Amino acid sequence: MPTKTVFTTGEAAKICKVSQQTIIRCFDSGQLKGFRVPGSRFRRIPREQLFTFMRDNGIPTDALESGKRKVLIVDDDEELVELIEDVLVRDGRFEVKTVNNGFDAGMMVKDYRPDIIVLDVMLPDINGKEVCQRVRSDKSMDAVRIICISGMVEEDKVGELKAAGADDFMHKPFEVERLIERMCQLLDIEAISSI
Repeated sequence: MPTKTVFTTGEAAKICKVSQQTIIRCFDSGQLKGFRVPGSRFRRIPREQLFTFMRDNGIPTDALESGKRKVLIVDDDEELVELIEDVLVRDGRFEVKTVNNGFDAGMMVKDYRPDIIVLDVMLPDINGKEVCQRVRSDKSMDAVRIICISGMVEEDKVGELKAAGADDFMHKPFEVERLIERMCQLLDIEAISSI
């Protein structure tokens, strides 16, 4: 799957806020590690190498870090969580944390500050609607997107969830790819299929 784990010199220059010439010079002098695309003269810089270069040169790494969207998955279905996490991590654009109940979700949202929450409505302790309301009651989390998922919610309840602050709803079972498409839409990033 195509992910931003490798950068061109132009992309690296943007992230570092320096000219492309500077990046090329550092690459050619060996200061910035990377590789050339076989059979061409194109230079490519792996994310880790770029990170190290930025750190060593006192360039703030936020631009590189902020490329990853933070996802919090709240569901007590371990297999599903594992599946979603696996696909997101492979995608490379997401940082993922998971919890399996509403109480931990409440704590984690505050500490982790996710960009998006994938929330099972039927949690063992409190229901997803309550989690939505708690997130929405905190003004500092207005930008957090919430996708509720459930296999047992009637249509009229979907409206209630949206009223409580959910941005989207998906019925289980669903294809993880569809979930990621929806997440990309909500976060305004390109869906993988279009890259």
